[in-house]
Amino acid sequence: MARNERLRVVLVDTRNPLNIGAAARAMSNFGFFRLRLVAPYDVAFREAVSAVGAEELLRNAEVFPSVAGAVADCSLVVGATGLGNRQPSQPLRRLELGARLLRRHLAESPAALLFGSEKFGLSNEALSHCQWLIRIPTREEHESMNLAQAVAVCLYELVRRPTAARRPLEGVPMASGAGLERLTNLLCEMLQESGFTDYGTAINAEDKTRRLVRRLYLTAKDAPVVTGMIRQVLWKLRHPG
Repeated sequence: MARNERLRVVLVDTRNPLNIGAAARAMSNFGFFRLRLVAPYDVAFREAVSAVGAEELLRNAEVFPSVAGAVADCSLVVGATGLGNRQPSQPLRRLELGARLLRRHLAESPAALLFGSEKFGLSNEALSHCQWLIRIPTREEHESMNLAQAVAVCLYELVRRPTAARRPLEGVPMASGAGLERLTNLLCEMLQESGFTDYGTAINAEDKTRRLVRRLYLTAKDAPVVTGMIRQVLWKLRHPG
């Protein structure tokens, strides 16, 4: 995806090669492949065993002596930081909003996402290259995260689609209108039989029930199962004991 290709993940002053490998693995998991390192502590990072499945990504990682060089081709630079006791001079956004803004920028132009060293985070000099900052909403008593975990959380937020879970499953036959209407009618009968919230006199009760059933996005396989359940409940209501 072109949008993913426009993101440069930049690790600044990383000291543990295993963290670099694990960050590369997280990048590969979520489909980001442009890893850049600024003055990494150990040149042996390219052999990090923690880069499971991301060995090629790690071999292709670019190394720069400074942050300026690592972000020279980026029109947006965002720093991931908890800041600690420091007061930011740039806007500080929670990850959810920051990821949304970053996705929007990546649709057209390259950007860099900076992560600092495991011990000290991003230095003031590194932060000075950032237009704005994002923070993962960890609790104040323990806000520092493992570097690779922070990379994974940020990249997940970049690729996740909150609306995807509410969409019908792709390639799965959905329930027909007739099947949903049978289910709606049975559900209305059951609610009336049970005396649920004076269902018989409720305004637009049937329409509300119909809309509710449609919002369930039932598949062609599931709709008859739910219909059978309601039939059984309705039979029990009408034949107690």
